[in-house]
Amino acid sequence: MVVALLWTVALLNYTDRQMLSTMRDAMAVDITDLESKLMFGKLMAAFMWIYGLMSPVSGMVADRVNRKWLIVGSLAVWSAVTLLTGYAESYSQVYALRALMGVSEALYIPAALSLIADYFTGRQLSLAIGIHMTGLYMGQAAGGFGAFVAGQLSWQATFHWFGIIGIGYSVVLVFLLYEKRRQPSEGSRESLASDLRTNLRAAGASLGMLVTNVAFWTILFFFASCSIPGWATKNWLPTLLSDTLGIDMAPAGPLATITIAAASFAGVMTGGPMADRWSARNLRGRIYTSAIGLLMMVPSLVLMGYGTSLAAAFGAGVLFGFGYGLFDANCMPILCQFVPSRSRATAYGLMNMSGLFIGALATNVLGSLAEQGRMGAGFACMAGALALAVVLQLSVLKPRTLNMT
Repeated sequence: MVVALLWTVALLNYTDRQMLSTMRDAMAVDITDLESKLMFGKLMAAFMWIYGLMSPVSGMVADRVNRKWLIVGSLAVWSAVTLLTGYAESYSQVYALRALMGVSEALYIPAALSLIADYFTGRQLSLAIGIHMTGLYMGQAAGGFGAFVAGQLSWQATFHWFGIIGIGYSVVLVFLLYEKRRQPSEGSRESLASDLRTNLRAAGASLGMLVTNVAFWTILFFFASCSIPGWATKNWLPTLLSDTLGIDMAPAGPLATITIAAASFAGVMTGGPMADRWSARNLRGRIYTSAIGLLMMVPSLVLMGYGTSLAAAFGAGVLFGFGYGLFDANCMPILCQFVPSRSRATAYGLMNMSGLFIGALATNVLGSLAEQGRMGAGFACMAGALALAVVLQLSVLKPRTLNMT
């Protein structure tokens, strides 16, 4: 039930952030600054920079507070931001709201994944995480229809309705979602000051443990390396397909998002059970499954960058999405093999920060390349980092347990 409830939150999380990437043309009629691809790239990057800065903070908070209320509050705030975006009348207003969305959405993922990991401590963890991740993919796919919905209604009404749905669902979570701690927080509750000091010391201890953990740095690197093409496809693939295939954004958006999302869905539903079974025989089973996924993404990026046909675009999307699904289903489970429960949200927050920062940089670079008509080369250059990540992943990560307590 926890996975089902959080699946819907994940769906709304990605739908609300993704639909802006396909509604640029509709919004540019009223907000002319969005006609510039460079300005649009800065707008998309603003969310990522703020999201990245907040991720470690949100992780440390999630390790020490009731995660139910953190998730409920996060959903309510970003849904309110989505609702308000429909009232924006200038680029600066959209920019400010996008930054605020970065703050609120950053609170969700570390809390949700660490909560699932505390409910699923056995061999079904990869499957549970994978099912939750399909909510993100479905949200990405739903966001691809932003241009279509905006054409039927208006871009303002699209933001309004999705905001209202999210606010309503946050009320549902108040009654149905419950916290579960494997290791309840200990320490004095005599005063707010003593509790704050206890939490600050615990946060410092978690950070100290992570920065001296070589395995964590390796996981951080391959997570960040995968985040470059991950964010690039979310933010710029619809534009790349529209330009290279000469089609309108309305069909280009769903082609880019649905193809990858559907393949990612198949990837996590394959990679989750596969990794769970493999890890029962070999502690590195989840690592091997993740590495296979990263290797599948390498040729797909080259095909995205230089393919000139609909078949090439579809094939690249399927290969990339399936590989990403294998990786995504096992990222948190791999982390659980090297980081104890009390520090996992903090660890994932740091990973999110690294992924978002490098993703934001890539988004800005691709915006500049788009202005020069060279975005395809940028996509092809991402494959090298993934290849290096696989080498480090296979050579460094040698777990001693399936789930560190």
